[in-house]
Amino acid sequence: MGLLTEGPRWHAERGELLWVDILGHTLHRGRPGPDGALESVETITVDRPVGAVAPAIGGGYVLAAGTGFLHVDADGAVEELAQPEAERTDVRMNDGACDPQGRFWAGTMAYDEAPGAGVLYRLELDGTCTTVLTGLTISNGIGWSPDGATMYLADSGTGLVEAFAFEGTTGDLSERRTLVRIQRPGAVPDGLTVDQEGGIWVALWGGGAIQRYGPDGALLATLRLPVDQPTSCAFGGPELATLFVTSARAGLDEAALDRQPHAGHLFRFDDLGVTGTPCAPYRGHIESPTSHG
Repeated sequence: MGLLTEGPRWHAERGELLWVDILGHTLHRGRPGPDGALESVETITVDRPVGAVAPAIGGGYVLAAGTGFLHVDADGAVEELAQPEAERTDVRMNDGACDPQGRFWAGTMAYDEAPGAGVLYRLELDGTCTTVLTGLTISNGIGWSPDGATMYLADSGTGLVEAFAFEGTTGDLSERRTLVRIQRPGAVPDGLTVDQEGGIWVALWGGGAIQRYGPDGALLATLRLPVDQPTSCAFGGPELATLFVTSARAGLDEAALDRQPHAGHLFRFDDLGVTGTPCAPYRGHIESPTSHG
């Protein structure tokens, strides 16, 4: 259980599920046992909020944490990477993921959730950091279509899931459009993942559900959860057939926690009839780069 668990990622090479607790400043990793329950859960703690994690091809993990990017090895040793917001104390990194080419994308949000304060960054393969989008509010879930030609990005502040044409060689975005506008009172889009058929699974913070949308934005399915604040989701397991869902208990009062005692827990759904896309690792060199925008 965690305060604000987020960002599940299945690392197939290691057969482990990764997820973070933003407010707990922790990275967790666990392996499913014979019954599917996670066993041998290990925790690495850092000195700042952790918004997202991706495995690194050279070993260890890259984190979107605090005001930028970190590398942490299996023993918990931390190395600073690019720090694009190093001079600020009012923002932090939030959700992120690697594109098919192995670059790590992650966005920011203001602690007070000020509109337009969020920025989407890209950690390049050479370790430099590029500013991709500005004017976001709560940059959140990010994912790519199975063919890599479309990128999806959720903004919890605006209630939008947007789609972009994605140029894999350069990482350039174009043809920005609104895919989904969440209009359910009290619910906003949070983390997301994409399945092998191109369906986009979006966690509805405040909505108690995961919703699957088609590439055209049509609502295809809804998975209900026993908690109000699911935060993100990812397919995992040997066949990428299990949907893991993280959730949060942060911000819930005593009455709400009594009603949903499993808030902050990790959930799984099996036999959904679709499988996920593999988690792309960060393929860059791990060193101490500079930032540019």
